[in-house]
Amino acid sequence: MIRRWSRGQWLLRATVVAGPVIALLATIPAGNGPPWWLVLLVAGIAAAFAVYPDSSAGTGAYVLVVVWWGLGLRDGLHPAALLAATGLLASHLAATVAAYGPSTVLLDPAALRRWAARGLLVLPAAVLAWVVAEAAQDQPEPPGLWAAGLAGLLVTIVAANLLYVRKPA
Repeated sequence: MIRRWSRGQWLLRATVVAGPVIALLATIPAGNGPPWWLVLLVAGIAAAFAVYPDSSAGTGAYVLVVVWWGLGLRDGLHPAALLAATGLLASHLAATVAAYGPSTVLLDPAALRRWAARGLLVLPAAVLAWVVAEAAQDQPEPPGLWAAGLAGLLVTIVAANLLYVRKPA
């Protein structure tokens, strides 16, 4: 099956694997690099996800990266978190496009452009979240902060669904 992948499929699937690994290694500039076995574990799970992009294997790789970031950086956020977010987003988008059809099918340039544009629309949310987290780091937590954050997330999800989910004609 792997031998029949087109050059574009190889590139997509390499991105599926590289994204979580890059996100995990992005903790090195923050001062807490992952152990070698964790890098190999994430790479292995991500490789399984690259072969089967419509499986839930990607969730395992992404969760391990997020847990490592959460456990490893207790002193706050580092700008390398933006690199990690970009890696995870690129991996997710590449897996989404790779799962569109059989691995032998050539990639549709219009689909690639569409998903790249969606990724570029989502990425500023990571930057905004990082900026807000940095600004609020040493501030006392106001009452209702979590409720307001969840309400804002809910509004964002509903708005995105209204904008991007098309109803059948």
